[in-house]
Amino acid sequence: MISTLPKWVEYGALILALVAGFVNAIGLLSFEHQSVSHLSGSATLLGESLLGSSVQKITHLLGVLLSFLAGSSIAGFLLHGSSLKLGRHYDTALFLESALLLIAMGFLYQGSFYGHFFASAACGLQNALATKYSSAVIRTTHLTGIFTDLGIMIGSFIRGEPLDKRKAKLFILIIIGFVVGGTMGALMYTKYQFLAMLFPVSICLLIAFIYRVYSKNHS
Repeated sequence: MISTLPKWVEYGALILALVAGFVNAIGLLSFEHQSVSHLSGSATLLGESLLGSSVQKITHLLGVLLSFLAGSSIAGFLLHGSSLKLGRHYDTALFLESALLLIAMGFLYQGSFYGHFFASAACGLQNALATKYSSAVIRTTHLTGIFTDLGIMIGSFIRGEPLDKRKAKLFILIIIGFVVGGTMGALMYTKYQFLAMLFPVSICLLIAFIYRVYSKNHS
């Protein structure tokens, strides 16, 4: 599947992973220390919270989970087909992601955990976008599947099977993007607090604008 995607997909995945790592770093460093780009930890905490935590904490965690689902549902509604094709609403999805991140910034700036809901929805939207056009090969908001697939490739290569160099390069770029995004998010949050969210908002808007122009000129 990777071989059928255009060459620029690797760099798009790198940038989207950077955005997700950046946003998740802010979620982890801010109040409640809540991850928003993936759900495994939040689902575990929700299960633990059901044993006696406050209604507010349960509502918070459940809201993060359902918000990620809602964001993914938006992508499923907007994007038709499972292959990458110019003219599809990838720019619309990115515009919506930037809007969700702006709303998240507003709530977080006011000290409201509702901001985590909108940040989680933005990540769900982004992850579904990448998953849909790559037939679930590319995920940009968490690394568990990426490390798993890369490990399988390494093990198969050691056994003697040929290495898909392009696929390995893609996975490594996603890992680098997420880690670098986390570093940038931590640095900018320390300096600008929640206003640091303007950086991933700007990146999403820029990518959406470039895609729209490129699509019009090559359709």
